[in-house]
Amino acid sequence: MMESTHQVLPFFTNLLILLVTARILGEVFERFKQPAMIGEIIAGIILGPSILNLIHRTEDIKVISELGIFLLVIIAGLEINIDDILKSLRGRNIIISIMAFFIPIIGGIGIGYVFNQDVITSVFIGLCVAITALPVSIRILMDLGKINSEVGQKIISIAIFDDVLALSILGVLLNIKDTDMSVMSILKACGVSLLKLIVFLVLLSFAYLMIRKLLKRGNYIQESLDKLVSFLKGKEPLFALFFAFILLFSTFTENLGLHFIVGAFFGSMLISESLIGKNNLHAIEKTSSNMAMGFLAPIFFSGIGLEFNFTSIKNVGLLLGILIVSYLSKIMGGFLGGRMAGLSIKTSFTLGIGLNARGIMELVIANIAYRNNLINTEVFSILVVMGIVTTLTTPLLLKKAFGKIGEPTTT
Repeated sequence: MMESTHQVLPFFTNLLILLVTARILGEVFERFKQPAMIGEIIAGIILGPSILNLIHRTEDIKVISELGIFLLVIIAGLEINIDDILKSLRGRNIIISIMAFFIPIIGGIGIGYVFNQDVITSVFIGLCVAITALPVSIRILMDLGKINSEVGQKIISIAIFDDVLALSILGVLLNIKDTDMSVMSILKACGVSLLKLIVFLVLLSFAYLMIRKLLKRGNYIQESLDKLVSFLKGKEPLFALFFAFILLFSTFTENLGLHFIVGAFFGSMLISESLIGKNNLHAIEKTSSNMAMGFLAPIFFSGIGLEFNFTSIKNVGLLLGILIVSYLSKIMGGFLGGRMAGLSIKTSFTLGIGLNARGIMELVIANIAYRNNLINTEVFSILVVMGIVTTLTTPLLLKKAFGKIGEPTTT
């Protein structure tokens, strides 16, 4: 009976039910100072095959979800300044960034190997364990009033490094999926993918250096942009120009054989306040956020809930293993990196806890892997659970950790 109801409901009726339920549950979680995405995922779980079996993830919903991924990655990129990435690579900061990424990715790959997962699945588990969701970390630190603290700034710079590295690795992995998985084929595919990535990074570096050179001439780009926008008579010309710029990078990465979000992410990182002006940047961020958070992101996250399937999780050992490794390896990676960088024991521990939230970026990567048949439904569902649990527990643990280093939070 449930299945027939699902077949009768038109697309826009499904979309309406999905959006309203997602926004309501998202609002409930926001009220309890938790990310709205958790409520939106739960909305999909309730409406999908796991519980009510009312709505299924159709091709139309998948297309909207792809747009949601695109905008979420752009928003994440706009929050990153390339100078902050370079800052994370300077001095002892690079030690923390490397330890906080490679210990978790090795731990994730190891747990996949222990539970007899194939190589690609194990690597994706490692990648999802290693990532720190920058937008979630920023939100948590803002809620705790620690966004401008020394530890808060270190968490942000390391999260930036992790996100950039994870998306770069994702671009390489997606090129391996069409090989026969022999050692030589994988090595060849990795080599070609790395070459493509290097070509793209060279282009990105050239664009960055050109922008830096133009900025030395004062507000030349901002003034030229303002003149162009005032000349154009169409609606929202600034946003259209911005999207054309991002799509240019996405098109280039797709033509290189990399995923479109790699281009979107890196392209949006080039847009800064010093480049286009505070008002222009604010207008772009506001429009992007309204489109994403008001409509596309709730559909994307509830779509993840639609694909989540409780009954697919047969391997409870793998679920527990991934949860344990995700906590231990990330916190340990941040802790060891902090100690090697000369930070105190308590500060290093706080740093490790702050890096433990996965959230948005981990779910984006898991979803891309699932859509490309690189992980199965069970592993995807487990990674969704891991993303939710680590995101829910990090604010509470981080609040206590800040208290122990003598930095009480404002909440």
